[in-house]
Amino acid sequence: MLILCELDLHFFSFTAFSLSVKWNFVGSGEKQLPLEVGDLVYIQEVCNGWYRGHLARSKAQKGVFPVSFVHLKEVYIEKRENEEVVIVAEMPLVKEVTTTLREWGTIWKQLFVQVERLMWELMEWRSQLLSGTLPSDEFKELKQKVTSKIDYGNKILELDLVVRDEDGNILDPERANVISLFRAHEEATVKINDRIKEEQSNVQTDHSGISARIQSSPTHSLYVFVRNFVCRIGEDSELFMSLYDPIKQKIISENYLVRWGSKGFPKEIDMLNNLKVVFTDLGNKDLNREKIYLICQIVRVGRMDLKEINNKKCTLGLRRPFGVAVMDITDIIKGKLECDEEKQFFIPFFPYSCQFMCYLNSLFSLSPGLWVTMKPLVGDIVQIRKEYPHLVDRSTVVARKLGFPEIIMPGDVRNDIYLTIQSGDFDKYNKTTQKNVEVIMWVCDEEGKNSICLGAGDKPVSEYRSVIYYQIKQPRWMETFKVAVPLEEMHRIHLRFMFRHRSSQESKDKSEKNFAMAFVRLMKEDGTVLQDGLHDLVVFKGDSKRMEDVNSYLSLPSTRNHHSDQHKGVGLNRSSSMSVGGGLSVSSRDSFTISTLVCSTKLTQNVGLLGLLKWRTKPEFLKENLEKLKIIDGEEVVKFLQDTLDALFNIMMEHSQTDDYDILVFDALIYIIGLIADRKFQHFNTVLEAYIKQHFSATLAYKKLMSVLKRYLDVSSRGEQLCIFLLSSCAFLCTECRDVLLPMMLRELGKALASMADGPHDERRNSLELLNNILEVLSRNNVGETFQHIQDIVVSLLRIINRTVITMGREHALISRVVACMTAILSQMDDPHYAKYIETFAGSTDLVDFLMESFLLFKDLIGKHVYPSDWMAMIMVQNRVFLRAINTYAVTMNQNFTSPFCRPPQLWNNYFHLAVAFITQESLQLQHFSPTKRNKILVKYGDMRRLIGFAIRDIWYKLGSHKICFIPGMVGPILEMTLIPDEELRRATIPIFFDMITCEHTQFGNFQKFENEIILKLDHEVEGGGGDEQYMQLLETMYPQVQHFVSLVKGLLVRLLDYRTVMGDDSRNNRMSCTVNLLNFYKDINREGMYIRYLYKLRDLHLEGENYTEAAYTLLLHSRLLKWSDDMCSPQFEFHGSQTQRQLKETLYDTIIDYFDKGKMWEEAITLCKELAEQYENEIFDYELLSKRLFYENIMKILRPKPDYFAVGFYGQGYPPFLRNKVFIHRGKEYERREDFQNHLMSQFPSAVRLNTTTMPGDEYKNSPLQYIQCFTVQPVLEIPPRLKNKPVPDQIINFYKSNYVQRFHYSRPVRKGPVDPDNEFASMWIERTTFTTVYKLPGILRWFETTLSPLENAIETMESTNEKILNMINQYQADWSLPINPLSMLLNGIVDPAVMGGFAKYEKAFFTEEYTQQHPDDKDKLLRLTDLIAWQIPLLGGGIALHGKRVTDDLRPFHERMEECFKQLKKKVEKEYGVRELVRALKRKLLYGLNRKKNEEKVEPESPNHWSSTLPRSSGSVSMTTVDEEVVMVGDSEVKMRKSKKKKKRSSMIFISEEKEGTSTLLSKRVGFNRTIFKKDQSKELRTKKGRGS
Repeated sequence: MLILCELDLHFFSFTAFSLSVKWNFVGSGEKQLPLEVGDLVYIQEVCNGWYRGHLARSKAQKGVFPVSFVHLKEVYIEKRENEEVVIVAEMPLVKEVTTTLREWGTIWKQLFVQVERLMWELMEWRSQLLSGTLPSDEFKELKQKVTSKIDYGNKILELDLVVRDEDGNILDPERANVISLFRAHEEATVKINDRIKEEQSNVQTDHSGISARIQSSPTHSLYVFVRNFVCRIGEDSELFMSLYDPIKQKIISENYLVRWGSKGFPKEIDMLNNLKVVFTDLGNKDLNREKIYLICQIVRVGRMDLKEINNKKCTLGLRRPFGVAVMDITDIIKGKLECDEEKQFFIPFFPYSCQFMCYLNSLFSLSPGLWVTMKPLVGDIVQIRKEYPHLVDRSTVVARKLGFPEIIMPGDVRNDIYLTIQSGDFDKYNKTTQKNVEVIMWVCDEEGKNSICLGAGDKPVSEYRSVIYYQIKQPRWMETFKVAVPLEEMHRIHLRFMFRHRSSQESKDKSEKNFAMAFVRLMKEDGTVLQDGLHDLVVFKGDSKRMEDVNSYLSLPSTRNHHSDQHKGVGLNRSSSMSVGGGLSVSSRDSFTISTLVCSTKLTQNVGLLGLLKWRTKPEFLKENLEKLKIIDGEEVVKFLQDTLDALFNIMMEHSQTDDYDILVFDALIYIIGLIADRKFQHFNTVLEAYIKQHFSATLAYKKLMSVLKRYLDVSSRGEQLCIFLLSSCAFLCTECRDVLLPMMLRELGKALASMADGPHDERRNSLELLNNILEVLSRNNVGETFQHIQDIVVSLLRIINRTVITMGREHALISRVVACMTAILSQMDDPHYAKYIETFAGSTDLVDFLMESFLLFKDLIGKHVYPSDWMAMIMVQNRVFLRAINTYAVTMNQNFTSPFCRPPQLWNNYFHLAVAFITQESLQLQHFSPTKRNKILVKYGDMRRLIGFAIRDIWYKLGSHKICFIPGMVGPILEMTLIPDEELRRATIPIFFDMITCEHTQFGNFQKFENEIILKLDHEVEGGGGDEQYMQLLETMYPQVQHFVSLVKGLLVRLLDYRTVMGDDSRNNRMSCTVNLLNFYKDINREGMYIRYLYKLRDLHLEGENYTEAAYTLLLHSRLLKWSDDMCSPQFEFHGSQTQRQLKETLYDTIIDYFDKGKMWEEAITLCKELAEQYENEIFDYELLSKRLFYENIMKILRPKPDYFAVGFYGQGYPPFLRNKVFIHRGKEYERREDFQNHLMSQFPSAVRLNTTTMPGDEYKNSPLQYIQCFTVQPVLEIPPRLKNKPVPDQIINFYKSNYVQRFHYSRPVRKGPVDPDNEFASMWIERTTFTTVYKLPGILRWFETTLSPLENAIETMESTNEKILNMINQYQADWSLPINPLSMLLNGIVDPAVMGGFAKYEKAFFTEEYTQQHPDDKDKLLRLTDLIAWQIPLLGGGIALHGKRVTDDLRPFHERMEECFKQLKKKVEKEYGVRELVRALKRKLLYGLNRKKNEEKVEPESPNHWSSTLPRSSGSVSMTTVDEEVVMVGDSEVKMRKSKKKKKRSSMIFISEEKEGTSTLLSKRVGFNRTIFKKDQSKELRTKKGRGS
């Protein structure tokens, strides 16, 4: 034991000591070690109030820390396999509580309600344990409570099962054999499951530890301390306390008798405060009774009636019933209600009669009753005297159970007869009233000696006098007492009952004599004791003296004919009245009934068993008695287990020269051991074990037994149970005996195990139990030499057991036992055992079969453990045993199969798969465990993954040129191994990949197979939880020479890790985004199978959210990979079955059309229907399928709500890379408001902060570690398909394109610049418009896409939008002269006013510079486009101002003149820098027509005016339709169609869209993906357009 002594103030080295951290230490200094409360630290040096050391869990974390922050602990050093392990010298239970609290502390928040109470209790109990002040019994009880609480908490938290020894300490797997460990797990599982059932049934409260201890013990006791009896009777009284079963209405324990004085104190004053009793011998059956009461029968001793005043004339000393006190103690005795020696219970008193209760209440005011203290104790009287010396001492009275305890231990000699006076029926004869009958009993022999015990704690008395019931014809006494007679006198003893009438007046009472008598013998003539049960005794009448003379009645029958006396040939009927001689006659009108219960380990009620036990007296009946043993009731046999076994072995030894009785004795032993194996008598296993260890001395019988056993085993397997007996005895501990027994046992076990699946369940269990016992005995250190015996077991049974495990189903009830046997055999084998066993194989083929058999078996057991997952200790021991076996078999392979000609590839393949399965099994993945569990495993077992990983590496490099046989088959398993997050293991195994690349490249010139396989397997493994960023970094640093391969793996791993991260999220959007990233990656690297796999994952996600349109677009990507041909689908389409591409594509189209229909995207559905129709009509000629509807009617008649679009920005470093600092356009669902969309978005990112601005956040947000979300509504930009241009198109069709097939989105917001004019707010108002362009059109395979837009493109869009707005405004004001002039005024003034000229100036500064042109040479066309748009704005403004001048009112005339002046300046500047643009004459005429049409308003009703057609459609709310005449106006090479109204009809409204010709485009028309209309000026002053860029 190491302790810390005084140290100097300078640094010096010394042996490591253990410190426990009691305060958190931040450790801000460079070499300071941060500490947390509970950390364990080892110190190496000390200096002036500072320690230097390292954390126990990590030697790499070292530094200095203050002395005051830690607490010194004593430690000791233990050597384990050349390593020194420092162990804290702390009480094991305290250490367990500490580690348990740490482990629970990591998960207590999730299960706060369940765990909080348990943790507080453990902390309190830990303090009590550390105090060291508990008495031994309290310490043991607290220990039981602590361990029970820990085990229960581990179970409900789904932590590992803790197995314990008999003392409650954790069982060390290093010091226990496999079989013992397995049995300990079984027992612990049963206990904790029973405990959980208690908790679930709400039977248990807070004190389950006591109950768990009680339930786990076969013997129990109840301690009762009588504190006070509150009842002023005025006479002496007797208190008979006992345990009572109200369901069966029977007393189950002896009475505890307390004699209480008339003055309210015990008659023996010394007993005051010392009235203690222990009701013992209770078993689990008693605890399982539905109800148990503690009753106290009160009998007063004195007058016949308490109301009688004159004591001199009254008869005294009469025992009269007074009352009873009753309490239900079921919860107490079962440990479900906590009670200690200080807690008192009050048991109320119930009087004998109600009239008497009134009289009793008049005596005193206190409630009558009994005050007691109770406490359930575990164990028999010997055990509880040791464990509870302060409660149970030599003065404590012991009240035994009425009957035998469940386990009768050898040496427990008992000879008690309990007699209960049941009832009587006595005629009054010549009396006028019924008699007051008193029963007096004596225990008599021929000489008249006697002995009676009325109750535990009372001295034996010479006679028993019953309670007297006043004038009752049929009294029911139900009084029980014990007859204690020496064994040798039992055959001479009989019981005599005298009946006497008692008078209340003493003078009369003295004259009364006994009026009748009865008797009964305790032993029969055949030597058996009186049978248990009721006995109806014969009542004799006669002279009083004659009745006391034993010679006058002993020859007479004592019982009536329905319970006839077996040793008398005469029976008497109650109806007869006859003289029987001796001066006595049978009373025909009186009856008397008693019951007896014999509790004797020496006296039996069975004649056959008695004959066997006393076989020497009548040896001629020995054979008959041995044969009769099998038909004797088992309960009677186990009562006399020791005597029976002694008799059997004595018979065998005394007849050692002959074998006449050997078979019979052998059968008798098998029968007895079979009885004990029965569940009914399983508790007697303890008795048998105790007999074998302490009392079995028939050493000479071994030879006989083995001889008989050999004979039996030669013909049958009847000797299994006797084998178990011999194993448990000292015989098997002897090497010579094992030499004889083991070969026979192994031969029979081999047969039994081979037919394990066929035989009866009990026989199979017995065989396994026998093998378990053999292995357990051979694992001990005190049994001599065992090498050859283990070798015999290995040779005889190992392969049989292997095959048995293989053939048994994993659900088989005995599979875990068989695997435990196999593991135990392997664990006891050392290297010589393995070497000798390998030599037993005849040839290489047989050896290969065994090795492959073993590899497959190990792999199966590792992949699916036969033990529950919480049996961590058992699983780890099995792993350690398997690891040793695997490595040993690998050495055998290298020794025997190194030649190229004898290297079976399948054997090596099985080895690699087994090794990888071992290294990747869940029970070895330390990174998933809590630090406490991880440290436990590392300390006891080490990291077994490294050992097997290094072995795999070594064997791989030994394969030489044969490595190519395992490529690509071993790529997946090796990858799975390298993904384990252990850097040392990774550095050792990742080089295998490079070796594989080199090998395949050498063989084929490329490593395509390897690459394909690793991509396929990497996807599977990462999705299953493998891989991390450190793995990518390790790949880059280790193999820069295969950069292409590393880049490929890295790119895939990044996306897979993102995908895995979001798979567990609630955000379906994030899952979709990562899925799209992956499928795009697989598409780029041409991995079609994986691409399709993720397409369907994306489809499923869309269907979960009812995004049918997006699901259709997703499947459409798959259909595009298929052709309309009859070629069979490629292998990646295997999950669709064996189909041709045509069949699969047709099936996909049907599904897609159905999805488009549900999503109301009928335009897309029509396109697919047309493609299908072409196939049906021209290719497969299936005209019936042509009848499918084409959804045209749906388009025109069904209302399709227009979804809103939202711009969503994710800012901050807290987001994953695929979201971080990016903006997305989301397509909303039908009728989804921005508030609803935003709330749903925030629910996916609960920690995000919402930004309420719409401006682009700055770097402070983008670089913040937090999460920020920006969300606002954007407007889609209409993009008309070319096929609809220059054609009359209904509003329903146009409305569809307003929100579908869109890629550009606008957001506008007003801003103010310059001084604010209070009289005109529009003078300083600017409109800032932001344009977003998505990477793909919406809708698509997602409901959102990322935006992308350059500043120059944004400027072009802004100018296009402004020019378009001017044109639309002019068009509107021409069409409707009633419109207010303000909107036109605001639009024109906002453009021509100098305050807004900053827009042009900004564009000039930003784009029209030589620096920008040099940096962006590809933007030349875009700059020309922007220049042209600025120039074309002037003639449009001129037309607008001219129109404004005709419409302006007089009060706004100054405003108009100011605007004209500004326009002149603007026009001059623009035409100078960007050139002059003019509209054609026809367009001017139309404009003049619009300006002059007001003149005719007073003369005729105006028709709807002609106007310039715009690509921006009218409102879709119109339900009327206007038919129009068309007038074509040429604008350059383009046509602008005019129309005017003729009449109204009930049809949809139509608008005309100019048709785009080659080299021209519609004026300012919208196009997808930055379509631009470019205006140019030519010599003829005509408008010409340049075709913009396509989508």
